Amino acid sequence: MALLNGLASALESYRTRDRLIRTLGYSCQLVGGVLVEQGPTRSEVGRRLLVVSAQLSHCRTVLRLFDDLAMFVYTKQYGLGTEEKDIFIRWSSVLSNMADQLYYPCEHVAWAADAKVLQVDSARWWTLSTALWLLSLLLGAVKSLWTVLKLRQKLRSPTGTFISQLPKSKRKAMEAKMSSEVLTLLSNLADVANAVHWLPRGVLWAGRFPPWLVGLMGTTSSLLSMYQAARAGRQAEADSL
Repeated sequence: MALLNGLASALESYRTRDRLIRTLGYSCQLVGGVLVEQGPTRSEVGRRLLVVSAQLSHCRTVLRLFDDLAMFVYTKQYGLGTEEKDIFIRWSSVLSNMADQLYYPCEHVAWAADAKVLQVDSARWWTLSTALWLLSLLLGAVKSLWTVLKLRQKLRSPTGTFISQLPKSKRKAMEAKMSSEVLTLLSNLADVANAVHWLPRGVLWAGRFPPWLVGLMGTTSSLLSMYQAARAGRQAEADSL
């Protein structure tokens, strides 16, 4: 009962619910894509799962209509990142925030065009929003890789002087940070694969992924994100004790 109450409480959070919908959507696409390719006896179930996946994706698109303000507040608070000590992380974050901020209105226009609310070419706006998402993902991956390399350099100092002077708790925090950044890097790279797939044909592997592979990349990214969120929640509880 405690587990059920905890799950119900977690689902009250928009971010947690979004992660769950994303994971379910991509999982349905993965399983549905596999079943469709296995033959006519299982293809009907597979097609139904693909329809569920598409509807869950559409649900997330509609919910993102209300994300602009939250993103604007975050972008405004970060500003030019003057408090960030690492200049590379600072400007990468600024560019990433700009890409994320522009992504939402572009996706809204594409959604409105598909819904016949606006008389514009939705394909162009979907391409633009996907390109902005891809840019944000690449910047996120580069930031994570940069952070991992910097932390690894500190933790594996040839002289060992820096490491020996660090408290044990500090070393563990650095190792945990490096592990988190590795997971973020892998998650972003999985999403990058899908983002390129959704670009117009002719761009790298755009349009070449079968549904099950899109589902696999998305499920991998979603599970990594959920794991990180759960681990961060446990760490926050431990720190509050």
